[in-house]
Parts: sequence; structure tokens; C-alpha cells
Amino acid sequence: MRIEIPEIAVVALMGVSGSGKSTFANKFFKSTEVLSSDYFRALISDDESNQFVTAQAFDTLYYVANKRLELGLMTVIDATNVQKEARAPVLHLAKGQNCHAVAIVLDMPEKLCRARNEKRPGRDFSGHVMTRQGEQLRRSIRHLRKEGFRYVYILKSEEDIDHVEIVRTLLWNNKKAESGPFDIIGDIHGCYDELCALLEKLGYTVGKEKCTAAPPENRRVIFLGDLCDRGPKNIEVLRLVMAMVQAGTAYCVAGNHDVKLLKKLRGSNVRLTHGLDKTVEQLDAQSEAFITEVKAFLDSLISHYVFDGGKLVVAHAGLKEKYQGRGSRRVRDFCLYGDTTGETDAYGLPVRLPWAREYRGNAAVVYGHTPPPDV
Repeated sequence: MRIEIPEIAVVALMGVSGSGKSTFANKFFKSTEVLSSDYFRALISDDESNQFVTAQAFDTLYYVANKRLELGLMTVIDATNVQKEARAPVLHLAKGQNCHAVAIVLDMPEKLCRARNEKRPGRDFSGHVMTRQGEQLRRSIRHLRKEGFRYVYILKSEEDIDHVEIVRTLLWNNKKAESGPFDIIGDIHGCYDELCALLEKLGYTVGKEKCTAAPPENRRVIFLGDLCDRGPKNIEVLRLVMAMVQAGTAYCVAGNHDVKLLKKLRGSNVRLTHGLDKTVEQLDAQSEAFITEVKAFLDSLISHYVFDGGKLVVAHAGLKEKYQGRGSRRVRDFCLYGDTTGETDAYGLPVRLPWAREYRGNAAVVYGHTPPPDV
């Protein structure tokens, strides 16, 4: 089995006592990546049966796990995790650190687990304890995704474990290996003629009638979202940006207008305000094939990218340092709308907090969304 794990993730090993979780952890992960409940109990006291000791051990374990995730380090929790309440801290960690939660379930035969425990000193479990753990595990498996685990892998035999391949994958926003020069363009809003004029001024070869643009050597565009609405030529903007992204000569992140358009195209009841009515009207005159292509493109747009070894971050509305390179609903909302309070001003616009004034991160963050009055 191929097990893919994002580069920043908290991994919960699950299985009854004797299922081989620690052996699995030692085989597939670095020792520094694994936080074992047994280790922390032994660290605090030799009396592992003491409930106070157990609680203190887990508090310490999750404190260390949280610090590791803050640093962007892979973290593996080696504990039984067969009960929902035992898994809750893992999911709490993932949510708090804006990373994915991964469950690797070792659903081994009870007979095998019993035999292993009999050979281990200090593991004198009664039969009903093992049976109860097994029942809790099997009841849990079908609910893991609903609980919040993004990835779930289930191993049912030693043979399954023997054929495991752990693959660590980069997050979609990780483009640290890519460096410029980049030409960063924000908030086109259907202004196709102006976009073409800007690209030509930057040295691009623009085919205005065919909606194409070829960059100078070694140059690429980064579009900061909000491609449509308000302007007169939304279809042309979409065609040009989509073609450039497909050709590998441009990147594009999602803007709030792009997300709203996608919701409309999927059939959601959204208000046709702030120029969306113009885009929808123009799309209605296009073929179903083109509309399907637009939906797929908008759905593919992610919240932000990190380029140039982490020195450059691009997002539609900006991004705090602690969110950079992470993936969660909270991160995506910040990238789309900025640091909002949930209130609106006298013009009906969201009240935004000036997060950039306090920003001291190492990366330069380039964003659009809100035009400053002094530019």
C-alpha cells in the first residue's frame, strides 16, 4: 500500500495493544518524529497504571507535539487511539496548527496481538480489555473521516505492513524550488484591454485576438485572483489566464470573486452583486464545454503559494507568517478575505484589521484585494 503523508502533518497511529504500532513507527519514521505514549508515561513515573500519571504524560506529549508542528515538523503520535475522545487531541492539534491529520490504522487479528502481549513484560492485559479495544477500533474506523482525519489508511495483516510504502508529499502551495523573476498582477476584474497593455509593457508577446501571451525568457506571471466581475471582458481574461497557467507560464491563486463565481456555476444561490452579474451574463453566451473548463480551472486554484526558498509568499488578500505554507479552511479564508472582524462598514464592506502593519515575517508577502488610497 502506498501511504501518502503531507510534509506538515500530525499522524495518529491506531491499534490495540500489541498490534505493532511502535514497530511500525520505528520502521517507517525517524525516531525524532515519533512521540510515544509509553515513553512519556515512563518518563514521568514507573507506575503506568496511575491515572494521574497517564493524564500528565499525555499533556506533556501533546505539548511537545504542538511545539513540533509550530516548527513545521512531521509529528507521529504512537498511542492506541481507539476511542474517539483519545483521538480528539490529535484533531485539535491539526486544527490549531492548520495542518492535515492522518490516521494509520493497524487492524491486526486479536489472536496475534494477544500472543505479542504475552511475550512483553508489563503487558498483562486481561482478555476482555483486548476484546474491548478491538471493538472500539472497528467501530471507529468508518467514522474517522467524519471526525476530521483528512487521510485514512487501514492495514489488516503483517503482509499489508510488509508492502507499505510511505511517501512524503509536498503541499500544493509549496513552490519553494521555483524562483523568479516573476511579474505579479492582481485583481484584473475583467479589464482585458488593460491587462494586455500591461503584459506588452512588461515585454510579453500578446495575441490579443486569440487571448494568448508568451513571456520573455525565464519570466512568469503570478495572478493574484479576482479575474472577473466589474470589467467588460471577463471571458477574454479567463481564456488568457487559463491558457497561460496550462502552458506553465503563469501561476494563479484564488480570489474571493473567483470563489463566488464557482459557487454560482455549481448552482448555489448567490447574489449577483459587485459585478458578478456581468460575468454570468457573458458566460451564458458561451458553450457548455467552456463553462465546464472554467469550473475545473476555478476549482483548481489554491489559497496561496510559497516561492523562492520561502522568501516570497503570494495570496489574494495577504497572509500572516504562521499561516504560510499551511493548509486549512482558516488559512484559505484569510487568503481570500484578509483579517476580517465579521462586521461591515458604512459602505457594506467587511471591516479588516491592518495585519500587514504588524507583519515581521521573513518572507515578502505580495497581495491584492484592497487597493490603498495613496497608490
